[in-house]
Amino acid sequence: MQGIKDVPKVVWLLAAGIFVNAVASFTFVFVFLYLTGPRGLGAAQAGLVVGIGGVGLVAGNFTGGWYGDRFGHRRALLAASALGGAALVVLPTVPTGLLALVLPIAQYASGVIRAANSALVAVTVPEGSRRQAFAVTRSMSNAGFAAGGPIGALIATGLSYDWLFLADGLGTLLFALWTARVVPARVSGRPSAAPDGGLGRGGLWRELRARPAVLVLLGAIAVIDLVYRQHLTTFPVFLADHGMDTRAYGLLIAINGTVIVLLELPATLALRRRSPLPVIGCGLVLVGGGYAMLLLGVGMATAAAMMVLLTFGEILYKTTATAYVADESPEYAIGRFQSLYAGVSISGFVLAGPLGGALYAGAPGLLWPLCAVLGTAAGATVLAMGVREARRRARPAHETGSPRAAVAG
Repeated sequence: MQGIKDVPKVVWLLAAGIFVNAVASFTFVFVFLYLTGPRGLGAAQAGLVVGIGGVGLVAGNFTGGWYGDRFGHRRALLAASALGGAALVVLPTVPTGLLALVLPIAQYASGVIRAANSALVAVTVPEGSRRQAFAVTRSMSNAGFAAGGPIGALIATGLSYDWLFLADGLGTLLFALWTARVVPARVSGRPSAAPDGGLGRGGLWRELRARPAVLVLLGAIAVIDLVYRQHLTTFPVFLADHGMDTRAYGLLIAINGTVIVLLELPATLALRRRSPLPVIGCGLVLVGGGYAMLLLGVGMATAAAMMVLLTFGEILYKTTATAYVADESPEYAIGRFQSLYAGVSISGFVLAGPLGGALYAGAPGLLWPLCAVLGTAAGATVLAMGVREARRRARPAHETGSPRAAVAG
């Protein structure tokens, strides 16, 4: 397939490890049931532990790239995988009172792994080929999660929840060994020296201000992730309130996963030469449009249409945005830029449930219109920035004063 040949072999090998690790990474789906079941915690206590773990996950995403820029992305990935795998393996033996410490450690390591994975791909693949490389790793990850869910359910019901954590931990440790074997030490992502000797004392903010489109994109992604993750939090409650059971929700989630696995890579290859910001903006608008479908009435048809539009939007924006941030990063700060994107793009993991749940409880009729408006507004903002960037890059370099424009010119 045209464009696939641009993805280096090392990325395919890393993606194979990501797939196997994703198959085994099913504990996050069952952790609440584990805490309220075998561990005997009340719903409020379990929610607090899960919430702390979510904060750890987001913090790991925000800081993982910093470790990579300082010590090398391969080293950061290996260290986080070893830490996270060990924490998951021992978690079933940890006293209940220490779960609020060990689970966040495992989640923090998972966040570092996510950011380090993205940064490692970014430093391995040259600008212009990153979209298809990120599409490969995302497709493999989603395929692994799709396979892992049913396997996890069988393990939990046929054996015990303890085996879930053991399998997840061993899978993460195996991923560390696989990465050490297939990713050469020279592909470490150790950055070249920054022009001013570093990014301390406001240096990162200075780099971001020099790239206003990246700043706008990060803000739009924060908004869309809050909207997007409503399908994992308030949406199943909405379905239940309207007489649709867990099986209906499971079918809708299956639509999401199947469409991503089948279409993300072909769509990315087909659009790889398109300017990224318009592609991202259209994806965000589609996410908003998905929630607008729920305003047409409650039923399986509108719910399925909502999920299809949401998935198409996800396919357009997630891979493209990750690659765009990598392409816009200074070479010595790829990890930190990837961490910013990774952290922002998972912020809804912590915020979507509390904010969406509060709004749904207080004014259920407002949630989906607001999601539609926010998604559309985020997309329109990115589209407008795309038009502005296209005009700026079309101007002579002496008018813009941009080094990138000068090179392009």
